[in-house]
Amino acid sequence: MPGGLQKKVLPEAVQTVGASIEGTGRRVEVWCMDEHRIGLQPIIGRVWSERGKAPTVPVQHRYQWLYLYAFACPQTGEGQYWLMPSVNTEAFQGVLERFASSTGAGREREIVLVLDGAGWHTTPQLGCPDGVKLVFLPPYSPELQPAERLWHLTDAPLKNQHFRTLADLQETLAAQCRWLEAQRERVKALTGFHWWPKITN
Repeated sequence: MPGGLQKKVLPEAVQTVGASIEGTGRRVEVWCMDEHRIGLQPIIGRVWSERGKAPTVPVQHRYQWLYLYAFACPQTGEGQYWLMPSVNTEAFQGVLERFASSTGAGREREIVLVLDGAGWHTTPQLGCPDGVKLVFLPPYSPELQPAERLWHLTDAPLKNQHFRTLADLQETLAAQCRWLEAQRERVKALTGFHWWPKITN
């Protein structure tokens, strides 16, 4: 049940990880992550226009995709964003290892990472890096995933835009992700669910 994640599963995971590193000086942080498909298929959104005039948007339907892997810590607003050409076990393994390394997982902090039960997240072939513990959302419970609330920010400069190539799209999206990495207060406000576990030492 979804309530079990909030009241039992996630708090117990934090407590278990905290007990395992007692006396080391490392802290326990609870992060979230999700993947988001973005491509040359246009994203249509509302825009302001002069009264009596309908806005026009150039559209060309093309089925080429990029995948945004987003990691965020709701309590601090810290985030990482990775652009990849696919979503599968190999791609996720590479991103997960880079995430662990760049955050100092296993050295400076222990990270409890909340993510959905996609096949490439749960496969036994996935090797979880030191310092990272995976906790899976119950099925059909996207409302419990704080990372879902980041997409309207990542998509903002893409709405009603026509990109000639994936490289053009990637350039715009990468710039937006770099901007978002600095918006910690905004990320905290969006993702800081009241029941999300606090950082512990």
